[in-house]
Amino acid sequence: MKNLKAIAIVLLSGLFLVSFTHLSIRKTLEEGFTVGQSAPMTTLEMANIDNSMQTLEKLKKSKGLLVVFSCNTCPFVIGSADFAGWEKQYNDLNTLAQKAEIGMVLINSNEGKRADEDSFEAMQKHAKEMSYSMPYLLDKNAVLADAFGANRTPQVYLLDKDLKLIYKGSIDNTWDPKRTEENNNLKNAIANVSNNEVVKVSNTVAVGCSIKRVKN
Repeated sequence: MKNLKAIAIVLLSGLFLVSFTHLSIRKTLEEGFTVGQSAPMTTLEMANIDNSMQTLEKLKKSKGLLVVFSCNTCPFVIGSADFAGWEKQYNDLNTLAQKAEIGMVLINSNEGKRADEDSFEAMQKHAKEMSYSMPYLLDKNAVLADAFGANRTPQVYLLDKDLKLIYKGSIDNTWDPKRTEENNNLKNAIANVSNNEVVKVSNTVAVGCSIKRVKN
């Protein structure tokens, strides 16, 4: 009887450990890494629209890197009748980042639309139409998005010179028609970095479309 009880305790402990592990993995995927932590998978090679292979490590500049999870299709990116779309700001953000010695890169993790609107060829076409001035990388199987815990397009991650997270979330609050003031949190964070200051607002809620992953 004692042996049976011991076996039951071991089995229950194992089930609890497995459940806890799954919950921890799920939480990591949902929340990603936090401010102050090093970015994951910075040496992962991804195809750029110019057919070169790039990594976050290669694309960072002396003061850091701005990573934007984006796509070709989301109304929050490309615009709609109610909102101009954040990609209209991408080139200006890149110019601002470059002046601050920060690199910028767009990441397309929409694996669920890879056969059509978010294919590599569609990315190349869209980038040309919009005159993107920054690299636009294909995140195969949403590997980087999973590692970052990214779930929205657009969703931004500002990394410092050591590729540690100093700001994540949204570009600003221009999507909200009920806003009473402008919250340019990303631009402010870039300005903080440029002036060698601590980023005052480091975490905001990302608003946008869901990243279209492939369910296993």
